[in-house]
Amino acid sequence: MAEDLGDGSTAEMDEYETLMSTTDVELLKTAWRNEKAAPEILQFQALLVKRAREQIQLVEETVEEFEGSGMDPLTVSLYQMDLDRAQFLLRSYLRVRLQKIEKYMFYIWKNDNLRNRLSEPEKIFVKRCINDMEKHLEETVLSKLPDNYQSARRQSIISEEDDMVPEPQLDTFVACKSSKNFVSIRLVDRYSYHSCIQFMNLKQKCLIKFHFNLAVKDPWRWSVMMYPSCFTR
Repeated sequence: MAEDLGDGSTAEMDEYETLMSTTDVELLKTAWRNEKAAPEILQFQALLVKRAREQIQLVEETVEEFEGSGMDPLTVSLYQMDLDRAQFLLRSYLRVRLQKIEKYMFYIWKNDNLRNRLSEPEKIFVKRCINDMEKHLEETVLSKLPDNYQSARRQSIISEEDDMVPEPQLDTFVACKSSKNFVSIRLVDRYSYHSCIQFMNLKQKCLIKFHFNLAVKDPWRWSVMMYPSCFTR
């Protein structure tokens, strides 16, 4: 229990402990880890990000009040460490997504499924990236090439597909670890549509190709956490 300082600090600390519960922190950590491990961009966790931002703002104000009230510096530093951890996870999660958008902007934008995974600010960002990239290529390279080769997305006008657009390697292996006991998931190959059942106990790990989709509404639910295939611990 927090010490009652007689000025409402106890209630504020209790509120802090509720808001910064391990649930949201672990969810944010899992979302960040999954995003780093997945070769293509995943669904934006809008509600989780909104809650994390609100909590971070509230805790920042709370820490400032604690510092002004003369609370024990060690206690304040512990709260600050938790705050720093939440800020790092949120910033890193958003940064990883922006890196994927910059790398696969054309591929994401032409794919309705992937485009719908973006937040509204991310959609604005990817459109600006595409416009800036096309303008830069047009001014520096494409305008100096023959007419048949002035496309930023195709090798020539006779190409039937966007063969100059980088695509993520969906055959990449990822290591999955179950965060719940006895998880039963059905894996569906997005190419052949063959399926198989994978059973996983708590913290059990398995190595699969990313292009095997989990046959559920949210492909990478919190019951399964992804790691890069080099994960060995």
